[in-house]
Amino acid sequence: MALNTCVLMGRLTKDVELKQTKDTFITNFTLAVDKPYNKNNDHPEANWIDCVAFGKTAEFISKYFHKGSKFAVTGRLQTRAYENKDGAKIKVTEVVVESVEFVESKKQNEENTSPTSTAGTAADTGVISAPDNEDIPF
Repeated sequence: MALNTCVLMGRLTKDVELKQTKDTFITNFTLAVDKPYNKNNDHPEANWIDCVAFGKTAEFISKYFHKGSKFAVTGRLQTRAYENKDGAKIKVTEVVVESVEFVESKKQNEENTSPTSTAGTAADTGVISAPDNEDIPF
């Protein structure tokens, strides 16, 4: 039996761009996940974790989360390698997102996003899981 599960909570570092291939939607984004507080440092630090989401999950993220939004993801680690246009081999480790949860109210989310972005969520409190099926309930 193999176990490969990641659970992260952090803030979106920039607005996501939803891309569409011939088969599905995809979005790549980075979550800033706070490191434990360092007593020798007067400000918290963060790990910047690359993530990728596909299909309905990618659509959901692009619709409801914006730069500064705090949310939680559950997924699995993936390492892949590719050759860039200059012929150099690039190795990438990222979280393949399988589910998303709100961790802030709509008001808190709007306070942490830029004034030009709109937080589109029906949730005002609590934690809501992204639906796995074809129908998004709001």
